[in-house]
Amino acid sequence: MKHLIIGDLHGKDIWEEVDISSYDKVVFVGDYVDHWTLPDRFIYQNLQNVIELKRENFEKVELLLGNHDVQYLHYPHYLCSGFRPTMQRSLSFLFNENRDLFKVAYQRENFIISHAGITNKWYKDFKELRLVQQIADEHDTVADLINKAENTSQRWILHQAGSSRGGEGPGGITWADRKELIADMLNGYHQIVGHTVIPKPEFVQEIGKSSTFIDVLDTMTYFHEIDI
Repeated sequence: MKHLIIGDLHGKDIWEEVDISSYDKVVFVGDYVDHWTLPDRFIYQNLQNVIELKRENFEKVELLLGNHDVQYLHYPHYLCSGFRPTMQRSLSFLFNENRDLFKVAYQRENFIISHAGITNKWYKDFKELRLVQQIADEHDTVADLINKAENTSQRWILHQAGSSRGGEGPGGITWADRKELIADMLNGYHQIVGHTVIPKPEFVQEIGKSSTFIDVLDTMTYFHEIDI
């Protein structure tokens, strides 16, 4: 399947240049909102347009959550920099009204796409949570289990900032830092992530695992294509 992965938008409408008919799957890695200079109305309208794209292409388009989105979806929890009090009510309503359209992770075979990525240490802690063990099914993929956890009281572990981002312990799947992920990439999987702003796309590989970083839309127009 031909995939197109779109990095952190932060209100930018550059995704509208994409001809989605050319792809089998189009995956947004999250952080649709919070921009340093764009006006509120522009950010809000852009998110509405992304949501409409998903509704019109439900099976083709995947919308993942980033840390900047989660702080509105689950307000007042998981707050981070860039939070706009002027937009809280409207964004919280929009995210919650369309909650069924969003996921935390997308997986096909041993490729996992998420906002910030999965480390071995974090995934070990995640799987050891009692509630996670209770909801796990033997047929669940890594992404299946993580997406289930987002709808439980244990979602906090998905959205915790790690020590490299001002928190404690390993960063969660919406918060892991680039350096953190490179040092401890999930064994056996190839990941594609945003979250850490970099000047150009970066690919890091070890035996049996890799990470591709694509949060580059502040400096260049780039959408990641891959056949899976």
